[in-house]
Amino acid sequence: MSLRLATFNVENLLTRFDFTGFRNQLRQDRVIKLFEVNSEGTYQQLEQARVIAAADDTRQMTALAIADADADILCLQEIDNMAALHAFEYGYLFRMVGNGYRQKFLVEGNDSRGIDVAVLMREETRDGQKIEVRDIRSHAMTTYRDFALFDEDLALTNRIDDKVFKRDCLELDLLIGGRPFSLYVVHFKSMGNPRDGLDGRQSTMPIRRAEARAVRRIIEDRFGAGHTAKKSFAICGDMNDYQERVDVIGRRGTEYRFEHRDEAESALDVFSHDGFAENVVRRRSPLDRWTLYHSRGPQEQWLCQLDYLWLSPALAVHNAGRLPEIIRSGQPYRTIFPPGQEVERYPRTGWDRPKASDHCPVVMTLDLP
Repeated sequence: MSLRLATFNVENLLTRFDFTGFRNQLRQDRVIKLFEVNSEGTYQQLEQARVIAAADDTRQMTALAIADADADILCLQEIDNMAALHAFEYGYLFRMVGNGYRQKFLVEGNDSRGIDVAVLMREETRDGQKIEVRDIRSHAMTTYRDFALFDEDLALTNRIDDKVFKRDCLELDLLIGGRPFSLYVVHFKSMGNPRDGLDGRQSTMPIRRAEARAVRRIIEDRFGAGHTAKKSFAICGDMNDYQERVDVIGRRGTEYRFEHRDEAESALDVFSHDGFAENVVRRRSPLDRWTLYHSRGPQEQWLCQLDYLWLSPALAVHNAGRLPEIIRSGQPYRTIFPPGQEVERYPRTGWDRPKASDHCPVVMTLDLP
């Protein structure tokens, strides 16, 4: 009995328009900056036309990436609301994969832009095992005080009664063919702007570290501290941090070099340092673990893993030798692939848009113990 589990940040699956760019140039799309627009009403019409024109190709590619992942359970990030999820599933996914993802779950979280985590599930696995939902719990309201997580690093930007999760930790208690399986879907705090001499990653790391500690605490409260290793659970989502990266050295028109490096610290050490869970993507070769290409010009470009399937020790051991897949055909052409990793992009993929997402779906076929 096998289960296909995947995670994918689809990037801004929204049902609304953002008109703040008229007054805030930093939030104005680059194409509109080419034109002189003096009227807010005209700006709003142009922005609506731009978004609608670009969305169809983008969402077709998003659906193609999901279809290629072919998951029984799909963990999603950056979903506006249930209406957006229904519209995308009916208008795009249904046309790709048929009437598959009948079970949909989303709880409104804490993100200031309104983007949430969500789960799509089939009614049965590909080999006919029933997927049953016994319980769903949102942890969006959990505060630092609740879990005694507050410290001096957090105090620089947060208060003790602030919510831990900047989006949510959505907990699902499932039965797969009658076998218990617990799923935790997250989207950790994004890397912000530099502050107090620290880069955006370092300045926001205390928040992500607290989120990771809170996820671990939720799992330990569920199964008992010291008793989690033999349970079947997975932590999935965009965690906006990495323990290693591949520096891309060079510029367009020259030959690139790729250098792997480990990070001295990461918020995700909370999961890995004592074997609490395994990041199964690390089973792939060091240059082939990335799920996102980051670039701010030739002097700052690298490949890194932001999207994760963390498995409990029991689940990881039961699936020893199996490798997760990373679906990269929806990456824009600006993404620089190491030698031997090139893929055929989806039709109409652009230099940086349209694209399926800057993130890659990660999927793995699991046997449950």
